[in-house]
Amino acid sequence: MTTTQLMEATNTGVLGHLEPREVLQYFEVLTSIPRGSGNEERVANWVLRFAEAHGLEAVKDDAHCVLVRKPGQGGLENAEPLILHGHLDMVCEKAEGVDFDFATESLRLVVDDEFISADGTSLGADNGIGVSYILALLASTDLAHPPLEAVLTAMEEKGKVGAGQFDVSKLSGKRMIDFNWITDEEILAGCSGDVTFTVDVPGEFEPAPAHLDAVRSLDVRGLNGGHCEFDIQLERANALQVLARAVRRLAVAHDVRIAQPYGGAQNNAIPADATAVILFASTDAAAIEAAITELDVELKKEYELADPTIRVELSSAKRPETVFSTAAAARLMSLLRLIPHGVVSWNLHVPGRVETSNNIGTVRPTENGARIMSTITSALTSRKHELYDRVLAAVDLAGGGTTAALYGLDAPEFPYRPDSELLATASQAYREVLGTEPNVEVSQCSLELGMFSRRVPVADIISIGTELHALHSPAEKVNHRSVERVWPLIKQVVSRL
Repeated sequence: MTTTQLMEATNTGVLGHLEPREVLQYFEVLTSIPRGSGNEERVANWVLRFAEAHGLEAVKDDAHCVLVRKPGQGGLENAEPLILHGHLDMVCEKAEGVDFDFATESLRLVVDDEFISADGTSLGADNGIGVSYILALLASTDLAHPPLEAVLTAMEEKGKVGAGQFDVSKLSGKRMIDFNWITDEEILAGCSGDVTFTVDVPGEFEPAPAHLDAVRSLDVRGLNGGHCEFDIQLERANALQVLARAVRRLAVAHDVRIAQPYGGAQNNAIPADATAVILFASTDAAAIEAAITELDVELKKEYELADPTIRVELSSAKRPETVFSTAAAARLMSLLRLIPHGVVSWNLHVPGRVETSNNIGTVRPTENGARIMSTITSALTSRKHELYDRVLAAVDLAGGGTTAALYGLDAPEFPYRPDSELLATASQAYREVLGTEPNVEVSQCSLELGMFSRRVPVADIISIGTELHALHSPAEKVNHRSVERVWPLIKQVVSRL
């Protein structure tokens, strides 16, 4: 579709009756364009057409990050430029049994009272709502605001790859409002950093042994999953670690081989599912089925509060031609169990906040074996790097040609600045527009704020958010009444700068 056709389609779309229309019309357009991490070209090109239609200067880089410039207006033409930031990509998760292709299909929006969700899939409100605010500001003709530099990054959800290579010399602003936050009850004024790493385990592939005549798919299903930062403290199960636990339980008592290990949606989403093909002797079938049933009962008890619908089961599978060697399978499954997952340390300066955590996010088959991808988040760069060093130690002990490497941007934390002028302006506007005192949050999450503060450098940054729930999962939803509350706040803040 062309830009005009997309806008005409959404004028009568699912969200057409909701306010603020000037924001939600763009969100509905974004949900119609496939934009999973690494698949941002189409949405980036749409933004370029949007800018052209509004007479704005815009450029796209090779990673599909987009920079749009808009002159100041309403008497603020000569004010200091303001950088607006959001990310174009989304995490692609679908519920069990849902047939949906994130690479080609538009999301199916559902409105239930005050919430917008997607039917059977993640919604991409993270960060589609934030980008929609930015597009509405760029499209405005009667709102006073300083010169705007809108930076819409790509692959934020996969190691902040786009932001890591973005040419910051193109920016002249030294203050920035980010819109990648998850609640309207607070203003974000500080956040953690993160780093993503991969671990490659050679499979030492062997022909599938003839005496192992039974083939099954070993499946971990029914987990809640969730965001690797906002939900990591909830003690939910990691499907990859559960899979490794199941394989080890079988392998210590039986001759079992594995093939095609696969699980998780993305490095920064807690894995909700995992699977591997297993081969074993048919004479062991009854014992193996009993062991999996026993483990399933144990897991339901262990996770009766955090993941009550967890299940481990066996299903039919096609016999593979090759399998991992016994030693290679042991290395992979041991690393999945031994690499730390979950909360590693709590923040003693900000009680109740996680300081350092790690999320083992995905396992994928490779030509040579399997790759683990994981993301460490921390408020302290030194703790983040120390945890990665521990991973390297485990990799060294695993041996067998196993290697680890950093992936994407090593994003620094953004420290809280109590003297922030942006924070003072936004707090005053919050009191006047929403009638309450905002909470000022220093979060355990990792955004791209630290990167901009170190590389531009941007001296003053805040993040304004909207009520979002269950990010990075099929249960993701946004409160459209929160969007309606936040939009006047955003307009008030930018008009005071």
